[in-house]
Formats: sequence, structure tokens, C-alpha cells
Amino acid sequence: MEALILTEIRNQIAFLTINRPQQLNALNKDTIAALHAALAAADTDPNVGVIILTGSGEKAFVAGADIKEFADFSIAEGGALAQTGQQTLFDFIEQLGTPVIAAVNGFALGGGLELAMAAHIRIASSNARMGLPETSLGVIPGYGGTQRLAQLVGRGKANEIIFTAGMLKADEALQWGLVNAVVEQADLLASCEAMAQKILSNSPMAIAAAIRCVNAGFASGVNGYEVEIEEFGKSFGTKDFKEGTTAFLEKRKPNFRG
Repeated sequence: MEALILTEIRNQIAFLTINRPQQLNALNKDTIAALHAALAAADTDPNVGVIILTGSGEKAFVAGADIKEFADFSIAEGGALAQTGQQTLFDFIEQLGTPVIAAVNGFALGGGLELAMAAHIRIASSNARMGLPETSLGVIPGYGGTQRLAQLVGRGKANEIIFTAGMLKADEALQWGLVNAVVEQADLLASCEAMAQKILSNSPMAIAAAIRCVNAGFASGVNGYEVEIEEFGKSFGTKDFKEGTTAFLEKRKPNFRG
């Protein structure tokens, strides 16, 4: 049986590809578990500084969750499905110390858009289509969609997208800040790689700290400014800070080792 997640590491970038093209890369329990394992491995690999996440084939990033897996679930089973999924994959990605770029190719619907929104940066192909169609199935987004979509596009637009179960085209998603950039499909991975290379020239310690700070601003009961002060102070004790400031004063490029 072919692996659910294909992993390739080159130039300090881990390329993770969800590999269910016949099912348009739909997320089932096994795929979520396999993706968690692949992300955890990449995050702890000293040779990896950025993760690029995409779907196999030309039609879809991830076309949603695998509905036949939960069509007969009870209330308790539905709640457990959402809780396990959020902890195992969606919150896990958002909190990774290694930045994750979602290469959104084709359809990113339901759980697929929720996956892309959990990533730190999103670059879409011009043929991408994004939406949360759950209300058309009598359910709501359960993998953080109601929260992250409102954070990214604002409450009013999030309500519209969720209530109508409609799809945004790539240029609309860019206009609303749902994605960082739109490129032609043939250029998608190269564009993500170019972004990754820019990130890789900076301090991995500082980037991981920045991720913690940005996330803190959206966490309930947490003062993001205080987290920033703490993380800023901590950075003065790192080798990366010493290297970065020394390189600046010596007018050379820094050689960060994390």
C-alpha cells in the first residue's frame, strides 16, 4: 500500500504531500495520524528549517474530510472526532516551532481549508477554490474553521462563507487575506520554495519565538504583549542573537545554527 504522506527533504525544506489523489486527498483518521507523525518528524529533524505541505495530483490540496467515516456518528463521537482532530493535527501545526507553508493547489474545502488555515503561511495556485461547505451537510466546521477563518478574513466575511457554504476563487481569497499570494499552478511549489529560502536565511530560534508570540495574541486569557516581552528577553541568551548581531557589526551574512 502506498504511503498516505510522501516526505522529501532537500535544501533544509521538508516537502510533505498528502497522497490520496483518488479521494482528492480527503482527510480520514489514518491520514490525520500519518500527517501528525510526518510533521512531528520534520519538526525535530535538525536538517529541516521549513515545511511545505501540499496535496498530490492537480485537482485538490485536500477536498475535505472523509464523510463516509463519520456519517453515522453519535453526538459524543462527533465531539470526540473534532477534539482529537484539533489536538492531533490542526492545533499541532499552528503551534509547531518550524514554519509550515501550505501550497494550496486546486480544491481546499472543509477540513482541507481548515488544514491550510492552521499553517503559518498559505500560497495558492490560480485554480484554487476554497470554502467551508459543512452547513450544506447539516454540520459546522469542526477542525477550527469557525475560529481561524474569522481571524483571517474578519467576522462578517467568515459568516458569509460559512452560512452560504460557498467557494472563494484564489483571487478573492487573496483580496480577503485568506492566502498570502496566488501564483500559476506550474509555479506553486517553486514559489513556496522561494519563500522558504527567505525564511531559512533567518534565525530558527527567533522564528520559533515569533510563532509563539503571534499565536499568543489569539489565545484566550493570554497577554500577547507580555509573551513578546518574555520571548524578546530570552532571545538575548541565544547563540543566534550573538551570531546575528556580530555578523551585522562585521558587515557579513549571519550563519545561524539554531
